[in-house]
Amino acid sequence: MKTIIKLILLLSLSIIIGCEKLDYNNPNVQEYINQLKNGSPEAFTFPEFTTSDISALLVYRNDTTDIYGFPSNPISSYAMTKCKLGMVILWNIESIRVCQNGNNPYIGRFPSQNPILALRDDPSIWFFDTKSQFEAADAYYDWWMSISLFIDKMKRNPLAKTKYIWH
Repeated sequence: MKTIIKLILLLSLSIIIGCEKLDYNNPNVQEYINQLKNGSPEAFTFPEFTTSDISALLVYRNDTTDIYGFPSNPISSYAMTKCKLGMVILWNIESIRVCQNGNNPYIGRFPSQNPILALRDDPSIWFFDTKSQFEAADAYYDWWMSISLFIDKMKRNPLAKTKYIWH
């Protein structure tokens, strides 16, 4: 009987030690991407990514996979049930940029109301197409890869030379 108890304790201990606990409220980029693709992000806000995560996030900027579970701004009156993965990622990057500048006007690290691009000259016109996503993705990539001083880069709006703004 003592042998069985010892085996159970040893097995339990090895399981506890061997399991890596995922921090669902602050996952790494790959865990977050997996959560988004599975429609199961555990947090209602963005993970606390930093500028060191931008390069890894940019890898997914052109991803047009439809996702159905993602953090959404609770102050928005427009409830989104679906979005392209790349758009949510670009929105995450904008959140990092805005938070880095200490200018985040919304709760929960959200840089705008929704992961939607709007026309700069008429914000009531929204874009949901892949063409606008790719244009924004190119703008964010060029912004990040520019050889500007880091502090200047973070203050510069990546969409400034496009016809888009965040909704």
